Amino acid sequence: MSLRIYAINLDRSIDRWNVLSRQAEALGLPLSRVPGHNGAAILPEDRIDCDMRAFERNNGRTILPGEYGCYRSHLEALAAFYQTGEPVGVIVEDDIELSADLLVRAGSAVEALPEADVIKLFNHRIVGFKRAVVSRTGDEIGRTMHGPQGSAACYVVTHLGAERLIEGLKIMEYPWDVALERGWASGVRIYTTRQDVASPTRDGTTIATQSAYRASKFPWWKRLRTYGIRIVEAARRIAYVHNG
Repeated sequence: MSLRIYAINLDRSIDRWNVLSRQAEALGLPLSRVPGHNGAAILPEDRIDCDMRAFERNNGRTILPGEYGCYRSHLEALAAFYQTGEPVGVIVEDDIELSADLLVRAGSAVEALPEADVIKLFNHRIVGFKRAVVSRTGDEIGRTMHGPQGSAACYVVTHLGAERLIEGLKIMEYPWDVALERGWASGVRIYTTRQDVASPTRDGTTIATQSAYRASKFPWWKRLRTYGIRIVEAARRIAYVHNG
């Protein structure tokens, strides 16, 4: 199976692109750059396909500019891949360390679970994992009963999966990494590898700092409805895992 990597990279992050492209060249990995959206350069009133009320209700805080830019960037990367007509592609953010076996393991994951639309290849946490299959390269693939798992820095997606994501996640109501996992809501068939196939660089994310996340949160009493939504989401995730 022939796969290409589509890497999201902000115009200002020249050093990151240079490092990533040199890695890809050294490893013989096909790499295409997708210019990222700079959310800080877009005024809130100029944001498109963004339901700010739903986001605040679902997340208990305001949207950070970097989150909006990240969301738009992933949709852009999916569209770039989809337009090629290729059957399978890998989407990465530019803070991922490429490895020689990345595309082999991504391809074997899709071969092992052809019904999957998306298989996440990197997460911050895996809790309550339920295995569906094991790929020929030894990767366990399944779903987790606890989430969000965090990060959308690397995932393999099919042509049909890209189409479903572009349509089903067109309107922003969650950060991209959270929205991506919500297969029970979008109808997209999402899975994950138990062990990370990719690893992050030391540079960290350009989306936002921890202090920015904390500052965006509403007072606890304004988040009561959000807590209720999260309980329902947790129950829906568990049902999604058990119902296959």
